[in-house]
Amino acid sequence: MKYRVLIALVLVIAGVMIAGCTQNQGAVATPTLATAGTETAATVTAVPLPTFSLGYAYLDKPNGYTFNSEKDVITEKFRVDNSSWGIHIKIKPLNDDLQYCWFKMVVTNEDNGQSDTYGYGRDQSIETDQWIPMYTQGPYNVTMTGNRVKVWVTAAKRNP
Repeated sequence: MKYRVLIALVLVIAGVMIAGCTQNQGAVATPTLATAGTETAATVTAVPLPTFSLGYAYLDKPNGYTFNSEKDVITEKFRVDNSSWGIHIKIKPLNDDLQYCWFKMVVTNEDNGQSDTYGYGRDQSIETDQWIPMYTQGPYNVTMTGNRVKVWVTAAKRNP
């Protein structure tokens, strides 16, 4: 009976991974157990951040965007013509006290109204270099806010 439950659990996990229902939000430590006789030892494996190369850019401002106040709001619009695209965000904090440095980007598909939020600091990731795979084409509206950061945002077609 114990072996059936274990086999079922392994099959469910394998099915989820094959279906692609997992998403990387940064480096995550995954513990694995190895048994040797009666002792159990735990090892930790780091899962890498997603990376890919970008091609034709839908949005790319070489000088970046600078946010000096919480009231700064920048909106960009562009049309994506490929279902395999991505966003690369590079953040440079402009203050030594990182609690004041944050960035938030809301990406909205104007065809279906779906919005996703990405960013740095506060309740977002603390990674200063982020790669975000995207999968739906159409017109997009990107609203960016922040405080005491310089941000480079590139939205572009992903290369094969």
